[in-house]
Amino acid sequence: MFKKILIANRGEIALRVIRTCKEMNIKTVAVYSTADAESLHVRFADEAVCIGPAPSSESYLKMSNIIAAAEITNADAIHPGYGFLAENAKFSNLCEEHGIKFIGASGQMIDQMGDKASAKATMIAAGVPCIPGSEGILESFEETERLAKEMGYPVMLKATAGGGGKGMRAVLTADALRDAWDSARQEAKAAFGNDGMYMEKLIEEPRHIEIQVVGDSFGKACHLSERDCSIQRRHQKLTEETPSPFMTDELREAMGQAAVKASEFIKYEGAGTVEFLVDKHRNFYFMEMNTRIQVEHPITEQVIDFDLIREQILVAAGVPISGKNYLPQLHSIECRINAEDPYNNFRPAPGKITTFHAPGGHGVRIDTHVYAGYSIPPNYDSMIAKLITTAQTREEAINKMKRALDEFVIEGVKTTIPFHRQLMDDKDYLSGNYTTKFMEDFKMKS
Repeated sequence: MFKKILIANRGEIALRVIRTCKEMNIKTVAVYSTADAESLHVRFADEAVCIGPAPSSESYLKMSNIIAAAEITNADAIHPGYGFLAENAKFSNLCEEHGIKFIGASGQMIDQMGDKASAKATMIAAGVPCIPGSEGILESFEETERLAKEMGYPVMLKATAGGGGKGMRAVLTADALRDAWDSARQEAKAAFGNDGMYMEKLIEEPRHIEIQVVGDSFGKACHLSERDCSIQRRHQKLTEETPSPFMTDELREAMGQAAVKASEFIKYEGAGTVEFLVDKHRNFYFMEMNTRIQVEHPITEQVIDFDLIREQILVAAGVPISGKNYLPQLHSIECRINAEDPYNNFRPAPGKITTFHAPGGHGVRIDTHVYAGYSIPPNYDSMIAKLITTAQTREEAINKMKRALDEFVIEGVKTTIPFHRQLMDDKDYLSGNYTTKFMEDFKMKS
């Protein structure tokens, strides 16, 4: 087992990893930028190393500084959390070159699954259902036009190096294809330095349902059931739940088998998520694989009583998994609390928190790194807390979430608490009748 793990991240996920390491009697090293000197992950780690100034490009994304921090503290493993370098093949390879275990996927695996076009080809070979679309990168507009006509509109253009909704365009009619092609390529080139595009059939009334998987170094994988992540804004998830209100036993079995098949086909090692789009007829299609821990992993932990960070560490240390698949025993919901103003188009709202009171009680979990007096820097993601409620039924979990949101007091900055409180009273949300288009019609009440 590892003696010391460096956490190459910040905020609540860094603190989350530190907690599990402590329970496993593993020493921890926090790294931090000058903007995060007062963050709780710095305070609770056994050691802390400043790796640069506030901009992430000069600190949390600076591979040489992180490797140097691991070497001077004699850390034998690095946990990347999510975001930053968690899915960076170069960094995974760099860790290996320096004899430091990267607690995550290998560089080859990240490359294989990180590029959407190659990931889709791999999944087709594995026999996993994929969305009808182009085979690889589109060579020209003329090819795109011909394929769109063959598939039938509506279609979706996507940047092969995309993420966060950049370089994506829904095209409803043939007349709109040219403009969408040009603007998507320009956006992708500016965001990723790569204007490669591919195209898929646009799924009707889509739900975004992902399957949590864990694979070991012996080629065995298991699944830990699903999470419904359909409520999103600009392709960023706002709230998640498990089990999905749209799920049936037959669909869960089929999706779980497909996710395990995908993982074992590529000999995946570590915790990962196979993400699917599910249409209104409950046909499911592979979308992408995230080769890291997810922001929303706590709801899975809550419904099956399982520490996913611990499992990540064990698998990285060469411990085989049990091979057992898990089904949800309870219902759990996560609300992402962001420092954003929901009444002002979710505009980021960094600043100093003057008052902070976290809700408590049975079935309430808070993952956060903030406190009264903490200043939220403008340099990073705006998420400041995750509020998770767990109960016997969905109705009970929603009622618990309403109560917890009412108890949650954050003053000094705007947060998304009012949005989540309103969501918990929305008739379509309450009925489980929502898709990835939900936020297009949602309006905040004053």
